[in-house]
Amino acid sequence: MENPIIDEIKDKITRSLSSFFSEIEKARGLEDLYTIKTKYIGAKSFIVTTLSNIKNFSPDLRPLIGKEVNSAKKQIENIIDEKEKYFKNIQFEAELSKEKIDLTLPGTKIIPGKKHIISQVIEEIENIFIEMGFTIAEGPEVESEYYNFEALNTPADHPARSLHDTFFISKNLLLRTQTSPVQIRYMEKHKPPIYIISPGKVYRRDYDISHIPMFTQIEGLVVDKGINFCNLKWTLETFIHEVFGKDRKVRFRPHYFPFTEPSAEVDVSCNICNTKGCRTCGWSGWLEILGAGMVDPNLYKYVGYDENLVSGFAFGMGIERICMLKYGINDIRLFYENDLRFIKQF
Repeated sequence: MENPIIDEIKDKITRSLSSFFSEIEKARGLEDLYTIKTKYIGAKSFIVTTLSNIKNFSPDLRPLIGKEVNSAKKQIENIIDEKEKYFKNIQFEAELSKEKIDLTLPGTKIIPGKKHIISQVIEEIENIFIEMGFTIAEGPEVESEYYNFEALNTPADHPARSLHDTFFISKNLLLRTQTSPVQIRYMEKHKPPIYIISPGKVYRRDYDISHIPMFTQIEGLVVDKGINFCNLKWTLETFIHEVFGKDRKVRFRPHYFPFTEPSAEVDVSCNICNTKGCRTCGWSGWLEILGAGMVDPNLYKYVGYDENLVSGFAFGMGIERICMLKYGINDIRLFYENDLRFIKQF
């Protein structure tokens, strides 16, 4: 004979299931389904509260009550799981039907990235000198006055310092105005023969169509036995013909640099007028591209070289200047404005 408590619980379960079946048939979506789920097997539902309070029943009734309640709970969970899959499939199909693809529309083009024109030209120049037997040397961009000026034959009272609008960080530290300090640092650690180029960023307080506060230089240094101006001339002519073409003429003009003697400015013939004179070259027929000269013997005392045993030459050029002359660019600021219309041309 059944216990009255068991009979009462069975009756409530039966009425609860009957109500559940009726409501589940009327459910029209996930929102309705989740409301029904909360009502019948949520934390405050009859089934869950009965299971939570089962410890309050006598030990002989607990298994019977637990069996009846768990059976009803599992039945409800199975039906809700099936309905949930059904409604989710309907929802997915509805969303998918809205996402129509027009195959006649053009695809979205992915534009691949590439190296900046400055990086391209640096690599081109590096490869030219590497093929001539040079190696690449690098140094810090934050320099001391000693390496940036004094060891390059430019003491504190030297007038050439006024030509460098320098960014000072402290009394004796600055942003390098040239990559020449790399040459001194390299010579301190290495003995001749030396054949190096030193590419890198340099900083000066200038800003107009031909000057910017940060720009890129490549400087070269050769120190060996028997080096003379003919070696310098051949090296630079070979380089210029590789960059600008073998049909371009090269001209050396006397100039002054504190760390070379004799010194020269190097020009290349104007590709527009072929030395006849035009607006591009200022009617001179020539375009200035770099500075060079024989290493001043005074520099050797800073690195412990014997000026009677070795000689050398040095040269330096602005990469932006080379790019401007090679590609006909009239404003140096274009390189760093990040305008894709400009960058994509190269």
